[in-house]
Amino acid sequence: MKNPVDNYWNLKLGAVKETLESNNFEAFIAQNAKEAKEIAINDIIPKLNIRSVSWGGSISFVSTGLFHELKDNTEIEVLNTFDTSLSNEDMMDLRRRSLLVDLFITGTNALTEAGQLVNLDMIGNRVAAMMWGPKNVIIIVGRNKICNNLEDAMIRVKNYAAPVNTMRLEKKTPCQKSGVCHDCNSPDRICNYWTIIEKSFFKKRIKVILVNEDLGF
Repeated sequence: MKNPVDNYWNLKLGAVKETLESNNFEAFIAQNAKEAKEIAINDIIPKLNIRSVSWGGSISFVSTGLFHELKDNTEIEVLNTFDTSLSNEDMMDLRRRSLLVDLFITGTNALTEAGQLVNLDMIGNRVAAMMWGPKNVIIIVGRNKICNNLEDAMIRVKNYAAPVNTMRLEKKTPCQKSGVCHDCNSPDRICNYWTIIEKSFFKKRIKVILVNEDLGF
């Protein structure tokens, strides 16, 4: 067989897509980050008639180029929660307002083969919007986020995604230095809110783009 690795991942992503759809998510498969952006821009967003958009912290989202495609859009209201020029108070206000947009875009820390979205947040604005508020949600998921089951997903989040994100954000936590979770009490702790989303309600409100390459942490 030629390209057995490609064949493996095509089968894996196809199976996860079917599982997500059985859980009332709308699911898509992209072969790379660029195609994920094209699916969002050409296949998803035009059907939603959106007037406002925002996003949660996500390296996967930025990696697709979708952030740069949308951030200066003059035809819709853009609530840019990545704007580092804002004060902490203004940023928190923007995150609250983002719960009422027509479209919210983010990533996920892990996705199980049973179709569960598993996340661990510091503030909770990202997972809050995934669950309730915005009319539609797009979640971009690299194949590296797929885990066998819920236990593996939580191990991945706690022992890989969280420490790496503390390093990226330069948080003053023990795991930032050691790479190992210490279940700390640091003021900079980013592990505060676990969420597990098993199904999309309303049906197809949450749209998942599975990407056939590694994206994000």
